Amino acid sequence: MSFEEIKSLLIGKFGDDVIVGEETGGMQPALLIAPEKIADVCLELRDNPATYFDFLSCLSGVDYGVEAGRFGVVYHLASIPYQTQLVLKISKENGRDENELPSFPSVASVYRTADWHEREAYDMVGIFFEGHPDLRRLLLPDDWEGYPLRKDYEEAEYYKGIKIK
Repeated sequence: MSFEEIKSLLIGKFGDDVIVGEETGGMQPALLIAPEKIADVCLELRDNPATYFDFLSCLSGVDYGVEAGRFGVVYHLASIPYQTQLVLKISKENGRDENELPSFPSVASVYRTADWHEREAYDMVGIFFEGHPDLRRLLLPDDWEGYPLRKDYEEAEYYKGIKIK
C-alpha cells in the first residue's frame, strides 16, 4: 500500500482532522497525526489486513528546542509480511516546566515494544505517556533530576558525592 493510499485509508476511517500534515522531503515520508488519535491510528494500521503494520521498530521522543517550546514523538512502523515501512509523528506545544511534562497517549497496548521505548522517552526527554502500564525511569536512577536529552538540560557536577562532569 502506498503512502497516499495509507493517508486516504486513515482519513476515511477517522476523518480529515486525523492527519495534521505530512513530511515528504526526507528519505522516509511521514504523516503528522493528531496526538490524541495516535493509539487509534496505530491500532488500525496494525489490524487492517491491507496495511498490517505489525512491528513498532522505533519510538523516539523529540525536543524541538527552547524557542519552539514543542515536544513530539516519532514512530517507525514496519509491516514484516508486506515489507513496508511508515513513519508517524505527533507533537504539541508545551512549556518547559518539569512539573508539567508534555503528555501523549501510550501505544503500549497496541505494540508491546512501545513499553520500553516509551519509558526511555520518559526517562531521557521527559515525555509522559498516558495509559502506560509502568512508566518509570529506565536508564537513570529513580532520584535523577532532569531529562538529559532536553535541549536546555544542564548536567549536574556531582551525583551522590561523585564528580560526574
